[in-house]
Amino acid sequence: MQTIKFYTLGCKVNQYDTQSIREQFISLGFKELASDERADVYVVNTCTVTHKADSESLRHIRKAKKENPHARIIVTGCLTELDSEKIKEEGIVDLNVKNKDKGRIAKLFYSMSEKDKEIERDSKNSYIGISNFYGHTRAFLKIQEGCNNFCSYCKVPLVRGSSKSKPLDNIIKEAEKLAGAGFKEIVLIGICLGAYGQELKEKNGILRVIEALENIRGLLRIRLSSIEAGDVSDGLIKKIAESKKLCPHLHIPIQSGDDTILKKMHRNYTSNDYLNLIKKIKNRIPGIAITTDCLVGFPGETDENFKNTADLIRKIVPLRVHIFPYSKREGTPAANLGADLPSVIIKERAKQLKEAADKCSGEYRNKFLNTVMGVLIEGESKAAPGFLEGRTDNYLRVILKSGLNLKNKLIPVKLKKIETDWFLAQLT
Repeated sequence: MQTIKFYTLGCKVNQYDTQSIREQFISLGFKELASDERADVYVVNTCTVTHKADSESLRHIRKAKKENPHARIIVTGCLTELDSEKIKEEGIVDLNVKNKDKGRIAKLFYSMSEKDKEIERDSKNSYIGISNFYGHTRAFLKIQEGCNNFCSYCKVPLVRGSSKSKPLDNIIKEAEKLAGAGFKEIVLIGICLGAYGQELKEKNGILRVIEALENIRGLLRIRLSSIEAGDVSDGLIKKIAESKKLCPHLHIPIQSGDDTILKKMHRNYTSNDYLNLIKKIKNRIPGIAITTDCLVGFPGETDENFKNTADLIRKIVPLRVHIFPYSKREGTPAANLGADLPSVIIKERAKQLKEAADKCSGEYRNKFLNTVMGVLIEGESKAAPGFLEGRTDNYLRVILKSGLNLKNKLIPVKLKKIETDWFLAQLT
């Protein structure tokens, strides 16, 4: 029996893709090994969203070869799309597989030869689906691939291609398999989730998916991953407000709160557009959690531009803000906008924005202190050994003490105390 290990960099879509690859190899008799064991085959699913992601991807390729010099190394993911030469220069990779060919990566591995290591050039697209989600209590389900937005700083459309939607029948079958495997919550994911169905000229495509999944027995929660502001329709807001399964949590990237920077980023909204959307959502769905992304240090960003971003964050009071520094990506329009800001300025702005975000998070979470909420228990907490950990439907992180086997159970708890970024709770 051949053995295999997986290294996954980057986004939720990559995590989903790795699960698909895992199932391909396991169906062919491979055994997956734990992290401290040497394997015969390594699959590195790469990311290229930032320079750091490039470096981490290459580091994991080297790590795999160092762990077992005789192993076969397969590399896939976004770094293979435009930077395959970087990978080849490592001199240790046996097979590069483009994103579109992840669905048949195991077959490519078996058919490769010394004279033909670039088999992916002549391959055809294939459907990627999963029936489990290894190591998780919440399952990710990819319903959409690619992006048509072409934000000026982003390399993703260059490496993931244009938006493509998975057929609804396939989504339903996958969701039914995941629910049948015991998953109580499914997170719908995509590179641009809200674009689902647009290339098929379908209106409210994401709503059709949600309504279909609401009918699946055993599935208690449906959660949306990141969705763009322009894709949050009145219909979607109404659905969240009325659904018994769709979680009251939206991750809506903001990137900047300054109109000048938003225009340079090719983001198709103004700061007021974004603020008014959040107000509308919160008025219709009291208690909903808003999480977001902010990019700090975009070329030409002034102190005033940054202040506008921090001010907007304070106005929307998000539960969480993912803050990341600008990283120049060759081939994007922003790469030609001039010199990057000094790293010391970017670090200071990121620090200030985090302080504002943490204060907003505390303000939001305080509203739920001493309330009773349902929590899906994910297992033992890594941050607090000896405690169980889970999430509420609005994505509050909760830990509690219990001698009962509560993993993968949706239980009511009382939120008793706020500890850093989680609630300490007790069973009701």
